[in-house]
Amino acid sequence: MADYIYLIPLLPLMGFLLLFTTLGNLPKALVALVGVGSVASSAMLVLLTALEFMTLREPLSTTLYTWINVGGFSPFVSFYVDGLTLTMLSVITGVGLLIHIYSSLFMLDDKDYSRFFSYMNLFVFAMLVLVLADNLLLLFVGWEGVGLCSYLLVGFWHEDSANGAAARKAFIVTRVGDTAMAIGMFLLFAHLGTLDFAPMTAAAISQWPEGSPILTIACLLLLGGAVGKSAQLPLQTWLPDAMAGPTPVSALIHAATMVTAGVYLIARTHDLFLLSPFALNTVAVIGAATLLMAAFTAITQHDIKRILAYSTISQIGYMFLALGVGAWASSIFHLMTHAFFKALLFLAAGAVIYSLHHEHNIFKMGGLRKKLPVAFWSFLIGSAALAALPFTSGFYSKDAILLSAYENAWQGPLLWGIGLLGALLTSIYSFRLVFIVFFGEVKTEPSQPAGWLMAAPLLVLCLLALVGGFIVIPVMDVFPAATGPAHDGLIAIITPAVPIVGVVIAYLIFLSHSIDISPWTDSKIGKALNRFWFSHWAMDWLYDTFIVKPYAWMAHVNRMDIVDWFYNFTADVVRFLHDQTTQSQTGQLRTYAGVMVLGLAAITAIALFSGGGTAP
Repeated sequence: MADYIYLIPLLPLMGFLLLFTTLGNLPKALVALVGVGSVASSAMLVLLTALEFMTLREPLSTTLYTWINVGGFSPFVSFYVDGLTLTMLSVITGVGLLIHIYSSLFMLDDKDYSRFFSYMNLFVFAMLVLVLADNLLLLFVGWEGVGLCSYLLVGFWHEDSANGAAARKAFIVTRVGDTAMAIGMFLLFAHLGTLDFAPMTAAAISQWPEGSPILTIACLLLLGGAVGKSAQLPLQTWLPDAMAGPTPVSALIHAATMVTAGVYLIARTHDLFLLSPFALNTVAVIGAATLLMAAFTAITQHDIKRILAYSTISQIGYMFLALGVGAWASSIFHLMTHAFFKALLFLAAGAVIYSLHHEHNIFKMGGLRKKLPVAFWSFLIGSAALAALPFTSGFYSKDAILLSAYENAWQGPLLWGIGLLGALLTSIYSFRLVFIVFFGEVKTEPSQPAGWLMAAPLLVLCLLALVGGFIVIPVMDVFPAATGPAHDGLIAIITPAVPIVGVVIAYLIFLSHSIDISPWTDSKIGKALNRFWFSHWAMDWLYDTFIVKPYAWMAHVNRMDIVDWFYNFTADVVRFLHDQTTQSQTGQLRTYAGVMVLGLAAITAIALFSGGGTAP
């Protein structure tokens, strides 16, 4: 099977090429068959690869060809499958397939149906290359590929200028992180002589002591790429605006592809981060700060998709927290369970939006529990998993992260407390969404529910969101073996109890209205905090004030381009001198003779006055 690993990314690429080159001239049924079928074929190959891997219990690899051979630098186009890769492949193709099936009906009325599926296939291809790559350079190709596809899909409805602005924002902000990552790769190659994962890790361990400044800088640069792609502080502002794309795109970005790339990068290079405690602690701090900031922001939002977007930023923060405290397997486990319940929530949100004539404001919804039963149960199960209620998939992964954070040698109780507060807020905003949208009075009458083709993926994801916590991921061959958290009984009780308390608080405030928060929210301080949290802690304002506006001002001042002005000035001077000298070329003999006489007279005068004619 190892010799056929290359087919896993190749099939979605072929689907993209077929749909892209036919320019939308294929019937929609055939478009759906190509778009969905290519990902389904890849998912089947991943299943066969998983069976072989679980039988042999050793990594699989294949090399296609030598990509470059310059100055001793000879990276291969080669693919490598171990437990970590297999977990990522399963999430990408499995959840991606369900999203493609859902999209085949959700996007059916769109005039650019073929273009949509071509981009989606290209997105899956790029992400598969990213996780299959056997070296950082090939990984970077997939990395840039998902960045391109996010731009294409976020701005898919480009007739609206706001969508184009959101796409450009996603592209530019993530480029900042990509630049840092590229510099980190240059630094690693300059000192280690390779970008292949195994030789690079071995060289780093033998060459650099723990805490080496150069290694720390390289790890921080790689972290810069990770925070950009995974929407963590300070490069997280692009993700909420990325909701401008179609809902299936949001599901694919948030659950199965782009935002998990940063988590995968750090997990794949974990041996480098283990040699740099400072970089590893920085990962934990970024994750803790991001999860808390995004949770406070989500609790104030009105748009159903933006609430889910901020929840994604927060949950990725938990994954970074886990990576930073060395709970590598727990981070990847949460990545998988998050893919299940976040895809479920986005697709359920799409079903609600689809039935409510593209309404996004949760306060214009309500009473949909009986009118949209599939969407209701999907949201209920997905929100329970997001809140990490006991016996859901999210519980097992998030509980492991929080307990590991508590036992961390560096600021463990503080990180645990931040994560616990984030879990409380997550539970509150998740069920705030459920109670407002599906209970109370009907404010917007829905059309008929979505068809079975949209409902089937939701039912599968409901099952995975419930039982996904029992899936054993094969990553222990990749990460260092670690014992379970040695927590005491009280911590083990508090950690799972807090999300339950959050559900109760949400019920008392938003459903039974037993607690009236209006005196606080209507107060001066309450309104100020609400505006501050709603604006995502004024992050966009900070960027606009200190980066965008100064840059725009400099561009306006320099609209004539000072560099071009300098070169144009020198060209004008040369052109002027040229024009003057050409005036002397009259073509008349007497003019030339006269000039010669004048020249001879000038030379004689200079010689006489300078003493040149005096005898020694």
